[in-house]
Amino acid sequence: MEKISFKVGKEFCDECSLALRRFIGHMDGVESIDVEKGHILVEYDNSQITEDELSRITRDGIEKLGYKLLE
Repeated sequence: MEKISFKVGKEFCDECSLALRRFIGHMDGVESIDVEKGHILVEYDNSQITEDELSRITRDGIEKLGYKLLE
């Protein structure tokens, strides 16, 4: 298992947190997703999904919810 994390400019509201968990958490290869206090940690199986693909999809999802990622 691999892990990737993202920092977000502000804390997620409950609805956005749930939406992100449902969207990312149901992807093939994603084992778990933890969303709290402006930080997202995704544990995934790199034999089913690449880090680049997971990162792109997660970033797109976060931005579509109206949040900004911190580098």
